Amino acid sequence: MTTYTHTAEADIPADTLFQFLAEPRNLPRYFPQMTAAEPEGGEQVHVEAEVHGHHVEGEAWVRPDAGRRRLEWGAEGPDDYHGELQIEEVAPGRSRITVSLHSVREAKGDEVQRGLEETVAVLTQTAAADDRSNG
Repeated sequence: MTTYTHTAEADIPADTLFQFLAEPRNLPRYFPQMTAAEPEGGEQVHVEAEVHGHHVEGEAWVRPDAGRRRLEWGAEGPDDYHGELQIEEVAPGRSRITVSLHSVREAKGDEVQRGLEETVAVLTQTAAADDRSNG
C-alpha cells in the first residue's frame, strides 16, 4: 500500500472548511476530473469522472465526523483507493488541512503527490471563495 500526504493552511475557519468538504456535491468543484457526485443515502455516493479521456461511473463512500473535523472516503476497485482528511483550527479564521491518500497502485514519479498538492490548493481556494460569497 502506498500513502501520499500533504498539509496546507488556508484563510478560512476550520468548521466552515469542514462543512464545505463534507458535502459530496462539492467534489466536482475541486476535483477537476470529477463531473458529478450525488449522495445516495448513508455513506454511499454515486460519482462520475473523466479519467484519461474515458467517462467512468462508480460508487464511493464518504464518512464525515464533524466533531473531529475528519472525513474519510474511498471507492471499491482494483486500486483499493481510500483516504482521509483532518482539519485543525490554527488561529481564528485560519485552518490547517492534512490529506492522506492510500492505494495499492504505485504511480511513477511524483505524479500522485503533485496532483494531491494541486487538489488541496484548489479545494482551499474554492472553499474560501465560497465562504466569502456566502458571508
